[in-house]
Parts: sequence; C-alpha cells; structure tokens
Amino acid sequence: MRYNQYNQPIGDAVENYEEGSWPDVICLEGKTVRVERLNMNHAKDMYEYLGPNSDPKLFSYVPLEAFTSYEEFEKFMKESINLKDPYIFVVIDKVSGKAVGNIGLMDINRKYRTIEMGWVLYSNKLKRTRQATEAQYLVMEYVFEVLKYRRYEWKCDHFNSASRNAALRLGFTFEGTFRNAMVYKGRNRDTDWLSIIDSEWESNKKRLQAWLSDDNFDENGNQKQSLSSMKIN
Repeated sequence: MRYNQYNQPIGDAVENYEEGSWPDVICLEGKTVRVERLNMNHAKDMYEYLGPNSDPKLFSYVPLEAFTSYEEFEKFMKESINLKDPYIFVVIDKVSGKAVGNIGLMDINRKYRTIEMGWVLYSNKLKRTRQATEAQYLVMEYVFEVLKYRRYEWKCDHFNSASRNAALRLGFTFEGTFRNAMVYKGRNRDTDWLSIIDSEWESNKKRLQAWLSDDNFDENGNQKQSLSSMKIN
C-alpha cells in the first residue's frame, strides 16, 4: 500500500504513462476465422443476418432493428465503414469465406486507455461456436498486446443473460449493475458492467489458447473440456 504525504492511501504508480492509440488494423488472422475491418465487400453476407430475413431475437438488446431494404442497409454500411468509434469488425468463417457476424471496439478512451467490446451481432451460424470464441480472443489479444490498453470492458442490458454469461465465460469479471443507465427502444435499461484488466490478460490468454487448441476438440469438432471449467491460474 502506498501513502501520500498526508498518510492517505493512494493507488500504485504508473510509470511512463502515455495516451493510447486508436485501433488501426485491417485483419486479425486466426485458425478458424479472420476478423476484418468492416468494408463494403462484407455487405451482401451481412444483409443475410441483419436484413429482413434475420432472426428478430438478434435485436432485442441492441439499439438497432433489422433492416427492411438493402438501400437502407447500404446507407448504414457507408456511414459505418470509416468510423473511429465504434471501430467495427466482421467475423469471416475461413471454411465458407462468408461473413457470419460482427463485433466492434467502442467507447474508446485514449486518455485512460480503456476500451469496450460492443456491437456484438452474431448470425445463427456463429453463435456458440469455436469461431466466435476465437474472434473474441483475437480482438482481446490486439487490445492488450498491440494497443496496450489497461482496461477492456463489456456492458450489456441487465436482462441479457446470454451476453453476460458469454462475457463471464471469456474471463470478464462482473463489477455491478448501473441502474437507469439509459433509455432505448422506449424502455429503461439497467446496464451490467464487466471487465478484464491488463494484469489479468496473460493468465486468461493461456486459458483461451488451451480451449482453442486442436487438442481440445474431437474429430467431429466437439469440445472435450468447456471454457467455463478451465480455471484462470
């Protein structure tokens, strides 16, 4: 414990502290997926899971609705491609070569080196798959090892248990619920906050790598050990 000149406890010193950088990457290459920065080449595939034939449950807890026309969707794409925040990625399944979901980095605070995982919109082809976990791993690795941010956040509607459980499975720590945090779609949202900090990354990285290893999957692609059962050492 450190103390100031008034004998009050204070936080640990942070040496040579500098402001963080904006995300700036075109592609994160994995074994089962590529995570690519959003571009118009992804539009056709994305419209399949964000357009009129999408699963309506996908939009229950996000401030977005299914697009009813390609023209409307194309406008959204063009407006989103060059945004710094959110910095949107598309998850490409390497077997099919198709875009199967998107994720993004948002609420980017360069001054304090904090950043949030958001815009998580998975098609039914991506949900609960090895590919989804690898995509999250690749972005997490980029945040901590390239951008060197100190805090990586995950926030979700308090009623979105699937999102909260996904974050816990990935190694995020639940920090609490912010009541009356926002209003969207004409209703109140209490927001659950979770995070991983830089000092936790190395042990969580080993855990994720162990789960993603080929040794953890049988010939049919089924996991031998669940990620939730793997402890962070």
